[in-house]
Amino acid sequence: MSRIGLKPIEIPEGVEVKLDDKNYMVVKGPKGTLEQQLEKDMNIEIKDNEITVSRPTENKRHKSLHGLTRTLIDNMIIGVTKGYEKKLEIQGVGYRAQKQGKKLNLNLGFSHPVEMEDPEGIETEVPANTKIIVKGIDKQKVGNYAAVIRELRKPEPYKGKGIRYEGERVRRKEGKTAK
Repeated sequence: MSRIGLKPIEIPEGVEVKLDDKNYMVVKGPKGTLEQQLEKDMNIEIKDNEITVSRPTENKRHKSLHGLTRTLIDNMIIGVTKGYEKKLEIQGVGYRAQKQGKKLNLNLGFSHPVEMEDPEGIETEVPANTKIIVKGIDKQKVGNYAAVIRELRKPEPYKGKGIRYEGERVRRKEGKTAK
């Protein structure tokens, strides 16, 4: 029994949800529009400003898709109303970030600066030269772009230098000792 799948999703004011017969959902809100093809087997009903998701059978595949479908719809509604953001921290001597137009310039100890262009629908901010904020309405794209930035210089375990998520703990290792 999917506990998440059973919860109804409330549609906030100012959000418009359209669903066709093939479970293609379009959600429009104050921050933008999101579209997604949901699983065709799931039964999705919209009535009285609530969306309910139910599964047609009790087989394992439908059970696993029940909660997923409900969560995808909820993430779309939250995205067009509040939006999503991921915060990254840069640690290391000489490591810094700068924003120039739609480009993110990163100095990460390489022989050259790394330039990254913001993908469509994603916006980056650099409030301080050691902090990066990735914002957008699509949760999956925001998380993926933050992971791409982090992948450029993962935090290493000896000195802790690199790019990490805000609040991420890096396990530190002890270096070699001389006898």
